[in-house]
Amino acid sequence: MQSLRRVVLIVALLNLGYFVVEFSVALTIGSVSLFADSVDFLEDALINLLIFAALPWTAQRRRTVGSILAFVILIPAIATVWTAISKIFDPYPPEPIPLTLTAIGALVVNLTAALLLVRHRHHAGSLTKAAWLSARNDAFANIAIIVVGILTIWFATGWLDIIVGIGIAVLNADAARAVWKAARRETDPVP
Repeated sequence: MQSLRRVVLIVALLNLGYFVVEFSVALTIGSVSLFADSVDFLEDALINLLIFAALPWTAQRRRTVGSILAFVILIPAIATVWTAISKIFDPYPPEPIPLTLTAIGALVVNLTAALLLVRHRHHAGSLTKAAWLSARNDAFANIAIIVVGILTIWFATGWLDIIVGIGIAVLNADAARAVWKAARRETDPVP
């Protein structure tokens, strides 16, 4: 369990650090997809810090925390929809080079987190499943943002960014559903 706790603490700190980077760039260039992803980095940092604290707890308490995490995962989805609606009324394109470079950095952070968590994803039930699903889904989202950045060079529209931002919201909602189901099945003690 100490190895798993160390991993989730490292993942939490990686996510918190990149949240600051990505949020700053998102605000500077006006990107819905980067905004959604940056809020997701903050959510992942909080999830991993909560997992770090909850791992030694009983299965019943972890079940409760897992259920709460399912709702926490929805926060980026709600924030993204709000940002997307605002951007729909003025769909200017984000700057493609900073968008792409920031998304590449985010991909590196999320792949690192996913690789750190992959061997632990079935331990401690819903808690580590939440952390691993977040890292995996975020890597997919980063690839989509990179594609948007490249396409925005040729197609100067904000709609690609808006669509990917909403796609990230859908990924987060699906992860919340999976974590909720895993939390409901939580009964085994931590190995």
